[in-house]
Amino acid sequence: MTIEVDINSDIGEGFGAWTMGDDEAMLDVATSVNVACGFHAGDPDIMRRIALRARERGVTIGAHPGYRDLAGFGRRQITGLNANEIENLVAYQIGALCAVASLAGHKVTHVKAHGALSNAACTDTMIANAIAAAIKAVDRNLAFMVLPLTELARAAEWIGLRPINEIYADRAYQDDAQLISRSQPGAVLHDADEIAARAIRMVTEQAIITASGKTIATSVDSICVHGDTPGAVAIAMAVRTAFAAAGVTVRPFSAA
Repeated sequence: MTIEVDINSDIGEGFGAWTMGDDEAMLDVATSVNVACGFHAGDPDIMRRIALRARERGVTIGAHPGYRDLAGFGRRQITGLNANEIENLVAYQIGALCAVASLAGHKVTHVKAHGALSNAACTDTMIANAIAAAIKAVDRNLAFMVLPLTELARAAEWIGLRPINEIYADRAYQDDAQLISRSQPGAVLHDADEIAARAIRMVTEQAIITASGKTIATSVDSICVHGDTPGAVAIAMAVRTAFAAAGVTVRPFSAA
């Protein structure tokens, strides 16, 4: 049986004159990208450039909405927001990318929550459902990239969106299938060869491999390499090369 997987990356995370990661190089490796929409990073000029370059390379683009937190890169938890407020901030960012992408002749196909917003939604039903509701309200045909076995995945099913089960190549997992907090040692992985070998296992075994070595069965549609991780392009290239050697077909999930 042929195994297929998408490689995604979070990019477009500069702002104005400030850059974050090597977007151009990552677009040559990833098959889908999640574009910052201006709240945690990104701006209209960056969004349009990414959409144009992605279209030229046949790379799928998705909106990557987060909390309104430029100073903290969207990785600081913001509490006290109600469901309507979360729906508003998510819909606003999706709409921004959809509009700018149209200027580049490209189309947004999916949504993936960013940073602290995603982390909160993994365990908070209200937040997860609000994100899902916002996506469906903007365009019910958008896919919802989710972390499997979390409230995000359950929200996609609840609202009737197509779920894209994503695992992380460069992040460590707890035994409950949740990501280890970035504040903890070993949460972010850096050894390209080790990451590639782990990615092959997770995709071929259709499972999350936790830091303790536990295997948690789940379907895997896409695997992420963070664009802002040091050595991100080399890691993504190592993962893609390893997939080719293992006979795993890499292509955008939208083509499946």
